[in-house]
Amino acid sequence: MKTEAIMKRSVQAFEEYSSLPAGVKAKFLRDIAAAIEKLGDSLIKTVNEETNLPEGRLAGERARTCNQLRMFADILDEGSWVEAVIDTALPDREPIPRPDLRRMLVPYGPVVVFGASNFPLAFSTAGGDTASALASGSPVILKGHPAHPRTSGMVAEAIYGVIKDMGFPEGVFQHVEGGADTGQELISHPSVKAVAFTGSFQGGMAIFKTAMARPEPIPVFLEMGSVNPMFVLPGKIKEEAREQAVLIAKSVLLGAGQFCTSPGLVFVPDSDNTETFLEAMAKTFNEAGEEKMLHKGIVSGYYDALESTLKVKGVDQIVRKTGSEYTGAPTIGVTSLENWLDRPELQNEVFGPFTLVVRYKDQNDLLKAAKALRGQLTCSLIGNDSDLKESRELATLLSEKSGRLIFNGVPTGVEVSYAMTHGGPFPATTDSRNTSVGAWAIKRFVRPVTFQSAPAALLPEALKSSNPLGIMRVVNGKHTDKEI
Repeated sequence: MKTEAIMKRSVQAFEEYSSLPAGVKAKFLRDIAAAIEKLGDSLIKTVNEETNLPEGRLAGERARTCNQLRMFADILDEGSWVEAVIDTALPDREPIPRPDLRRMLVPYGPVVVFGASNFPLAFSTAGGDTASALASGSPVILKGHPAHPRTSGMVAEAIYGVIKDMGFPEGVFQHVEGGADTGQELISHPSVKAVAFTGSFQGGMAIFKTAMARPEPIPVFLEMGSVNPMFVLPGKIKEEAREQAVLIAKSVLLGAGQFCTSPGLVFVPDSDNTETFLEAMAKTFNEAGEEKMLHKGIVSGYYDALESTLKVKGVDQIVRKTGSEYTGAPTIGVTSLENWLDRPELQNEVFGPFTLVVRYKDQNDLLKAAKALRGQLTCSLIGNDSDLKESRELATLLSEKSGRLIFNGVPTGVEVSYAMTHGGPFPATTDSRNTSVGAWAIKRFVRPVTFQSAPAALLPEALKSSNPLGIMRVVNGKHTDKEI
């Protein structure tokens, strides 16, 4: 279908879909989840064939995908996410009367979502971006990832079936196949009001530049990965050098390193325990079984980025296993803090089973490293109680550089919850005010509107004085669920 026809259907669908009661949209999301589950083993088998991901991992990812959909349905049922705020009129106020003002969040309109390759279910066709956009009341044009076209098509057909059953306009969700040119054409169309993308920095910035060059620039929510630095503090490495090395190594190797939260940078103190730490990490890497990566393009990109990093002066390689056509060789590099600070290219992401260990001398070195960091999805502090008490300044700096600051844990594993932030300062994302995982991902696709002195009959349900939805609102500066 031509882009113009796709956009026409999406715009027409927006008029009807955005005005539907929250409960109807909630049912839509729950029915999509049920339809995906109904695909059963055939879906898991298809994803496995297209991505090399093991069936156990895929079953978990399918559950996450469906749980995300149901979570957003719950958010719609509760209703307070629209942030209704009411300032009642003060006609007798001096020197100027105050009009009646009522504010809430409303959907943008058609959203283009790009499916991701590393999570073919949870970040793809019916993944978090699609679920949150549909929950907001925005129709979705999904640009399927070319690495798993059959998977994307199966899930799209499940969504189409729910749309038909509910009698929705077809343009509420549309699945589009194609390459980079197709994506550029979609986001260039004037009817598109927002874009969501998870993928590489290069791909994301190409989308961002196109969106900003439009006559009407639009919000662009890009998650472009990071190196997720881990800071191992002196007391902890003295007490648990081997244990922490194994924990971090397993996080790096998880899923062949194909997580946007994989720790690609580890700072360790240059002490008597450092060699023990490195030996334990190397042993874990060397004993790891061969694991296939998603597709040949990912493997090629991994080796290109790996070779660029290992060629940097001052980087020593302590582990380099052999890989095959579909596997990336697990690799560890080591360098000094001084060399890392002098060479900004060592902050570039190597998407795969690789990490760079940086040896530092003292707390001042760590503060220098934190100040030099680019924006990250996560930063982690690994320390005992004494270490952490002495690291307040470091923790503050890291919270300014990341969307999630982790204490004594690894970054892989992103909980789908109300308090989760999966985002961060540039270049991790293009908008650090938002998250692509968790409840508040819905707020990427809405904007505030204030109704001033509006007749009661024209007010949205969320802003009516009687509060028919029974939601929590801010009325004259106070939170309440009471009617006015």
